[in-house]
Amino acid sequence: MSGEEREKIDERGMRMLRILAASLLAIGMMQSALADNHRAGEESADQPLSLDGLAAAFGWDLAGAQITSEKVADGLYVLFGVGGNIGVSIGSDGVLIVDDQFPQVMEKIEAAIGEIGGEGIDYAINTHWHFDHAEGNIALGPKGTTIVAHSNARADMAKGGLVNLVIAKYQQQPYPKAALPVLTFDDRMQIHFNDNQVDLMHFSPAHTSGDAAIWFRNQNAVHLGDVFNNSGYPFVDVDSGGGIDGMINFCEQTLAAVGPDAIVIPGHGPVTDTATLARYIYMLKTVRSRVSGMIEDGKTLQEVMDAKPTADFDQVYGPETASLGFVNRVYTSLSQQ
Repeated sequence: MSGEEREKIDERGMRMLRILAASLLAIGMMQSALADNHRAGEESADQPLSLDGLAAAFGWDLAGAQITSEKVADGLYVLFGVGGNIGVSIGSDGVLIVDDQFPQVMEKIEAAIGEIGGEGIDYAINTHWHFDHAEGNIALGPKGTTIVAHSNARADMAKGGLVNLVIAKYQQQPYPKAALPVLTFDDRMQIHFNDNQVDLMHFSPAHTSGDAAIWFRNQNAVHLGDVFNNSGYPFVDVDSGGGIDGMINFCEQTLAAVGPDAIVIPGHGPVTDTATLARYIYMLKTVRSRVSGMIEDGKTLQEVMDAKPTADFDQVYGPETASLGFVNRVYTSLSQQ
């Protein structure tokens, strides 16, 4: 290995560490901010936060957001900023992105795409309907970008709804008509773009009822949206049809489809590999088994949380306080079966 190659690996490793540290810091900031709000009687977990309140809780600075890019393969990049990771395909046919964050940062997203050789955004695929991944549609739709998503994601966008994060709630307003997907699918769809076959795959309700994994076959890279969170414990949106069993199934089916050598782009956190995804699946299955056993024993939610079923995973996916919402959603998901 040459010195230049080692420098590239070291640079990517440091970038991944910075992204992961920032993600974990955001979790801690969110917990602290929400606790302060609750003590002050301003906005509690029982009262939906405004977007400004939610952004403050997550440590997002929409006005001062910085968008950075990472090349993951020839013609394929990931943009990091506020909200979900954005996959970017650039080639002879134009620009296709996966997820689009917020309209408030779209000018910066477009500038970042320009810096890596793209111009305009021809297609935007939404991995699901949540605000931090798809509200950029509001800026892109009126410009003529073709928006694509699972049919359930479009339905949720059209009607809006309460996103219950357990420690906070956000009332997602219905998306404007121009921001809604114009192309939808149910199980599988293919887009042939930039001399690539892009597979849109839905295996089951998981993070929500309308999740999509986006597989760039030529680069063997897959974007999983929030079905795979590489910055901490995941959020299971039970109220939007998500469930722990579906999340496990979705991850396993994706892993089987793309094979062991794929590049894995998570909804949040650094780009990684299938070994990391496999460890994530193991965590999901282990916590699910523990919580299920305690439900069968008649344990209440509080008793399950007090038992700390995630304790041996907190060092990787923690802090412990961040696991409470995950355990709550796993318990709720299994209790509804």
